[in-house]
Amino acid sequence: MELPRLHLIHSITALSIPPIAVLGAIMAIYFQDLNIIFNDALQDEATSYILAIPLLFAYLIYRKRKMLRVVIPFEIANQPKQTKHLATLLGILLCTTAIMLYWRGSYTFTPLEYHILTLPIFATGLTLILFNPQTLRQLAFPITFLMFLMPPPSEILYSLGSTLSVLGSEASNTIVNALGIHSTISSEYGNPTLIITKQDQTTMGFTVDIACSGIYSLIGFLIFAAFIAYITRDKTWKKTAIFLLGLPLIYSLNIIRITIILLIGYQYGEQPALQIFHLMGGWTLIFLGTLLLLTITEKIFKTQIFAKPSKSTSCENCNPNPRDPTESFCSNCGRLVKYPKMKLRRSDIAKMVAIAAAVILLLSIQAPVVALLEGPAPIIIQTPAGEQGNTQILPQIPGYTLEFIYRDKNFEKLAKQNASLLYDYIPLDRTKEAIYVAVEISSIRLSLHHWESCLISQPQIHGYQPEVTQLDLRDIQILQNPPIIARYFAFLYKKYNQTQIVLYWFETSTFAINNTAQKKFVKISLIAFPDTPEDMPEIESQLATFAIAIASYWEPIKTWAQITMLISKNGSILAAISTATLASILIIAVADKRKEKKNNANAYQKLSKQDQQIIEAVYQTQQETTPSLSNIATTYTKLAQKSITNEELLEKLNQATLTELIKKEITNQKDEPLLAWKSQVHFQINKNE
Repeated sequence: MELPRLHLIHSITALSIPPIAVLGAIMAIYFQDLNIIFNDALQDEATSYILAIPLLFAYLIYRKRKMLRVVIPFEIANQPKQTKHLATLLGILLCTTAIMLYWRGSYTFTPLEYHILTLPIFATGLTLILFNPQTLRQLAFPITFLMFLMPPPSEILYSLGSTLSVLGSEASNTIVNALGIHSTISSEYGNPTLIITKQDQTTMGFTVDIACSGIYSLIGFLIFAAFIAYITRDKTWKKTAIFLLGLPLIYSLNIIRITIILLIGYQYGEQPALQIFHLMGGWTLIFLGTLLLLTITEKIFKTQIFAKPSKSTSCENCNPNPRDPTESFCSNCGRLVKYPKMKLRRSDIAKMVAIAAAVILLLSIQAPVVALLEGPAPIIIQTPAGEQGNTQILPQIPGYTLEFIYRDKNFEKLAKQNASLLYDYIPLDRTKEAIYVAVEISSIRLSLHHWESCLISQPQIHGYQPEVTQLDLRDIQILQNPPIIARYFAFLYKKYNQTQIVLYWFETSTFAINNTAQKKFVKISLIAFPDTPEDMPEIESQLATFAIAIASYWEPIKTWAQITMLISKNGSILAAISTATLASILIIAVADKRKEKKNNANAYQKLSKQDQQIIEAVYQTQQETTPSLSNIATTYTKLAQKSITNEELLEKLNQATLTELIKKEITNQKDEPLLAWKSQVHFQINKNE
């Protein structure tokens, strides 16, 4: 009894340790990024759907558990010697490419977006290093699913949200008018506003802005629709139809939500309508949409999602008990009868040790997602005149007097920020321009917007001409170590014919708030108004000087190692080199595969007629159904006009695997593993036969 238990412990250990190593490496490298993303998701409705991704990802892995328990040891045992280390080499190159792009992203104005885009690449590389291509094939969708961790760019959100808000308001307006309620549409700050006339002839307005457009619910539901379509056990066209059906479904629910709010406002007033609006928020729509999609999937498409696949009872070899209890698969029907034993090989241990060492090395020189700076003083202080922003958070600049102007509490509420403060560096020399400093502080990264998006992208999205004309837009490095990249944005106010220059950047800083140290995201904007366009180069130089002084004054907590600086600066080149190497290896592998096919065709011609018919029977069977031993025997009988015993056929197939004219593989049938045979010789099949 002790020996089987020992084998079971070894098998569980071999099965669990490599996935833990992969997960640990990913969490170690991407911890900073994931921490920022999930912190935003906890506090902001726009990205709250991200909280569901780990649960959905875990279920996708659970769904593949049977296939993974089989393909990992099977592929290792049946891997050709000439390609034994190919997967490991490709995995190393993929991980290298991901890390190079990751560090290159740290040297840009938008590092987080770069980092998350490299996560699936890194996960793919680790899977190839510790497992095999067949394992990666099973995990392809779950790994790709990680792309949803990165919210769409704000420009896309604004564009889709604006379009949906217009369409949704028009649809709801048509519905309430059809119900006999007088309603019109106007525009407020570019957003459509539905104005209904109540029974007492008073009016009530409901603005359908980006948050009300259903865009956040649509993105969240998109993830659930993709998830449901993938786990549905049915034909590909049905999966596609389910996914495509989900998009208009969730949008229709949002139109119904807006219509219900208008009807409640018409009957009971504004306050009950607003309460219903918050009650029927994004997650409520996602839940209802998912429930409806599941119902449609089950009732209309007649598909199975959670039902267990039925097991065949027609095989005499393995039902009720297999003839050969030592084999993992039934030799006749290919059904799994017991899981193969897993062994943790020395090479596996060596790979995990190498990965752990590489991760530790990377962490020792890893760059932070956003520059970590120490806030020099409390943000808000109490003065005899009342609460105001503390001027000590900014440095004193020779020749200028620093003054606090005001705190914009309305903007703080609108943008969900902790503080929005404006300061002014007043020059002692009146011939020079004043420099304004806007300091925006928030617990949520998404609350700190880009200037160019607010002034140019959003108006264009809403169908309006921007009030400003862009004169210049580029990135400037203001601090060498740690490197801080600022964005220089110059524009002209059309109405006033006034030029404005902004130099802004993002940081992560620790501030004293309510007598506690709190880490916050910060956007610092330096603002100037040159008298003429000819003054712009001088103003740019002046703003850069101020930016360097402020960034240095905030005392960087962590500087970058020289090797980190070198890799980050040249990350694109290094990633291109590793990608080119990867492509070269794949090209060589494809060429070898073609050569192998030609050799197989030549070897096939030298076989006896019976052996040729057996290989052709395998090929025909795999084109029509699962090429199990029993199905191949049936095809062979039709092809050769004579029968063959299963024992003789099995012996012939095993001999063909030695010459690599046939290979064994694990096929996936509704997430159930089946042992099948695959011909390595291709034939022209006449469909009319």
